[in-house]
Amino acid sequence: MLRSIHDTFGYPVEALDGTLGKVKDTLFDDRHWRMRYLVVDTGRWLPGQKVLVSPHHAKQPETGWQRKHFPVELTKEQIENAPKIEEHEPVSRKYEREYARYYKQSQPYWSGPYTWGFTQEPIFFPPHEEVQSPSRVEREQHSERLDQIAESHLQSAKEVIGYHVDARDDSFGHVEDFIFDDEKWKLQYLVIDTKNWLPGRKSLIDIGWIESIDWKENYATVGLSRKQIENAPKYDPSAPINRDYEKNLYDYYGRPYHWKEDASVLTPM
Repeated sequence: MLRSIHDTFGYPVEALDGTLGKVKDTLFDDRHWRMRYLVVDTGRWLPGQKVLVSPHHAKQPETGWQRKHFPVELTKEQIENAPKIEEHEPVSRKYEREYARYYKQSQPYWSGPYTWGFTQEPIFFPPHEEVQSPSRVEREQHSERLDQIAESHLQSAKEVIGYHVDARDDSFGHVEDFIFDDEKWKLQYLVIDTKNWLPGRKSLIDIGWIESIDWKENYATVGLSRKQIENAPKYDPSAPINRDYEKNLYDYYGRPYHWKEDASVLTPM
């Protein structure tokens, strides 16, 4: 199911033995456009700490979401004893290694050639069950790649919301939201607010149509013209994004459907 990231801000996060807090932000990988962590505001329970929860610890995404909360298969004690990171510190690769080691994740997402390490989809497992490790050959094959990664490539969804967006021939709005697939934890669309150009209209842009993002100057460029965007199928945030709307959107832009690309032969990324 496709959901708004912005709408999840404030959702309660439910551990096995009580409420951890509320979703404050999400961190995504700017190479594969996958959500890597929920950032949880724990209130007075763990003040001054940035508490991260990986999709690996989420129950099946549909469970409980209609009641607007994130259920996770962790206890409050596990969260409290997890590696610490100060609230305003960046999430380094060193921290992520400690996080993966603490939770016995034998396949951290950056360790293999695919978007979730050695798989294309996240592996869901109980909190005390260790996943079988990759073979020795696989681990050796990618050990050099691990050493070469100096940065986490993690971005805050909350910070990117508000970035300016340029078409190929004009500036036309700003990022208002992200739409993500709650089964694959994949960012699928940008929601663009064009109120300075087309009052009352919002546009939906596939993440794959972004040509570049300047993280320092806070703007993105999409490989579309202003006229194309102006005449595109209108996006209504109050209505669910169904397959008919998606087909109309991709047909209008003459682009292949994203679900066909997802079903293609797996290729290392």
